[in-house]
Amino acid sequence: MQLTILGAGSSAGTPALGCTCATCVSTDPRNKRTRCSSVVTLDDGRVILIDTSPDLRQQALRQNLLRVDAVLYTHTHADHLHGIDDLRAFCQINRCQIPLYSYPEAISHIQEKFGYTLRDPSHYWDLPVLAAHIVQAPFTAAGVEVTPIPVMHGKIRIYAYRIGNLVYMTDVSAIPETSFDLLQDVDVLLIDCLRETPHPTHVSVSESLALIARIGAKRNVLIHMTHELEYHALQATLPANVTVGHDGLQLSL
Repeated sequence: MQLTILGAGSSAGTPALGCTCATCVSTDPRNKRTRCSSVVTLDDGRVILIDTSPDLRQQALRQNLLRVDAVLYTHTHADHLHGIDDLRAFCQINRCQIPLYSYPEAISHIQEKFGYTLRDPSHYWDLPVLAAHIVQAPFTAAGVEVTPIPVMHGKIRIYAYRIGNLVYMTDVSAIPETSFDLLQDVDVLLIDCLRETPHPTHVSVSESLALIARIGAKRNVLIHMTHELEYHALQATLPANVTVGHDGLQLSL
């Protein structure tokens, strides 16, 4: 199994429009961050996509991504959902309906705003052909067990996801005590890390490191970062088991 970070950036992406800070003017590709999304490629070649960022088409072209067998939505804010139309290409290429999974409110939002994508396969593939599924307990996606983990994003409850000993956790501000039971014996953790200073709906660098220490994963990767965090400057401050994520980073699991 392999995880590829499609995008490690926050809602504005990096470089941020109109900004001339050190990160935004950097020529290092690790400082070029598209909006947050990742894919898990299973040993049999099937692909689980986590979120559909507005940059999905660009990300798929960069990574030569040609199939998606399931989509896990962490939540439905625009920077994690509004690339949903780009799923059409995968439906067209593979002539298949793609299942989507998330919590009840997220699925309701998709049905309300993008209901035209939820349709049965036919002879026409001019629109996405998707099927929405509410999940509130461990479920099977693309042939593997996935465990949704409730976490808080400000005042709303969203999902992190566990696949084997991998956990993907973006846009988190706090973890309910009951969810820590689902985070035991994690090998790889991808976790939100918005900026240095506190934020009401995301963990900061110090808060992310505190969660990393409590969860105890062997390898930890920071994602969903703003342009305030420069790759090299941040990496130099981190423990040996923590890596600054970047677009295109691949993790073998």
